[in-house]
Amino acid sequence: MIRALISAVFLFSGLLALGAGPSKAQDVPLVADLSSHLVAITTGFTGTDVLLFGATDGPGDIAVVVRGPAADTVVRRKERFGPIWINGTEATLQDAPSYYRVASNRPLDEIAPDLLLSRFQIGLENIRLVSADNAISTELAAEFREALVRLKLDDGLYDQGLGAVNLMSNRLFRTELHFPAHVPTGTYLVEVYLFRNGQVTSAEIVPLTISKIGVGADIYDFAYNWAPLYGLLAVLLAAAAGWAASAAFRRI
Repeated sequence: MIRALISAVFLFSGLLALGAGPSKAQDVPLVADLSSHLVAITTGFTGTDVLLFGATDGPGDIAVVVRGPAADTVVRRKERFGPIWINGTEATLQDAPSYYRVASNRPLDEIAPDLLLSRFQIGLENIRLVSADNAISTELAAEFREALVRLKLDDGLYDQGLGAVNLMSNRLFRTELHFPAHVPTGTYLVEVYLFRNGQVTSAEIVPLTISKIGVGADIYDFAYNWAPLYGLLAVLLAAAAGWAASAAFRRI
């Protein structure tokens, strides 16, 4: 019911914007927004979907890129050492997005040339993942890059949902952005691009915050900011629980 209401409001707003006159439509070729700018992670969080909707001043192609907080990520390759497997060669990939999703109304190679897509880092193959170790060869760096993308895909943190953007009347569009239960917290950037004739005509960035709230957030902050005290309390609680269980079984 709520999602249907949001869609109805979005449709009505888009029609009002389009009917406001040609001069206004030309001033704002692309308008986009989210159904919610905050994803709250509680103890019962199992993942959620956020609706992205918007309107354009005329026909065109839409591509949406969602980027999570970037951080240096270490990728290790397993190597056989006798009968066991151990971590061997490793590489640190700089500024790897913790979450990355692409959605478009049709395949990217039909929307724009590869050079333009690479410039804006649209598409999994266009994410700039550069190794911090210059001693690693280009071939090995590419192997680690492919491994990171594959692991993120398997974990549900990377996705390229081509065809996920629905166009309506060549002016209105919408798509669902899925965030799994283990999505990293932080500030996300939702980038919306309007393409015409293979070029970016307009673009808009909408911020999205994913944050822990409630008791779980308080425990996380305490453990992160007061790690030694948290560890000591955890040991004391474990010892107390063991003593209480032992005393209870002795009475039985």
